[in-house]
Amino acid sequence: MKTDFGLVNKTRDKAYLISFGKRVKSLRNAKGMTLEAIAFEADIELSQVHRIEKGQINPTLTTLKLLAAALNISISELVNFSGEDGSPES
Repeated sequence: MKTDFGLVNKTRDKAYLISFGKRVKSLRNAKGMTLEAIAFEADIELSQVHRIEKGQINPTLTTLKLLAAALNISISELVNFSGEDGSPES
């Protein structure tokens, strides 16, 4: 008997990645950084940063480290969010 549990997890994961992408974009904008600037500072391809912000890819831990360093924040601050808008947890 086949179940759709995998689909549910993929949908939930997708929503989480989109929320994280919104968090990255919000932090980047708050720092007054362009996509080009954060990509340069993090030494990450511009297209990769764009896909992260759109929730299209699941970044690795090392990518999180690079993004946090480029934003001059800790990894824990980078991933401290809740809700669909990527806003920080209270």
